Amino acid sequence: MMKNRIVTIGREFGSGGHEIGNLLATRLDIPLYDNNLVRMVAKKLDIREETAQAVDETMLNSFLKGFVLSQMEYSSSIKNEEYTKPLSEQVYELQTEIIRKLAGRGPCVFVGRCADFVLKDCAECINIFICADMDDRIARIAKRYDLSERKAEDKIKRIDRERRYYYESHTGLYWGDIDSHEMLFNVSRLGITRTVDILETIYRMK
Repeated sequence: MMKNRIVTIGREFGSGGHEIGNLLATRLDIPLYDNNLVRMVAKKLDIREETAQAVDETMLNSFLKGFVLSQMEYSSSIKNEEYTKPLSEQVYELQTEIIRKLAGRGPCVFVGRCADFVLKDCAECINIFICADMDDRIARIAKRYDLSERKAEDKIKRIDRERRYYYESHTGLYWGDIDSHEMLFNVSRLGITRTVDILETIYRMK
């Protein structure tokens, strides 16, 4: 069982979850893994980063879900037939392997990628979920991407839907539910700085 102290952060789109993870990792002087996991997977599978990104935390696109990488042989326990796994499965499985290896190397922060589920057997894993009120999320995304409020809201709903499907299809748990996470933080109530303060305290006291 891994004994390194790990923080995993699930988050609603536009809640500030990534910023919180980045600030926490900086304060604790430990690595943050988020989109860089996608680059690692792309390198391992010898595919373009954009291709790996397309199926990262989303499985809604039926074309991508069925898209297969170059020939990889798998033996069927029943018919012993060749089977080529869809790219989405290959990316998830390799990403899972990388997450476990990184967690085994030392303390770190993971943002998204079902890391809480992947590391569920790690006794020192702190599993949190970041949310925020929709009005605050719309304002954040509209400013970040220079969008109208209507378009920002549409983008939030789409990406939340994709993240929810990705998480629930891989874990069998409910995304953002208190039964799936140790702690939920509403940034609209606490603010980003106070949320990071609380997490830093929890990390150092655990």
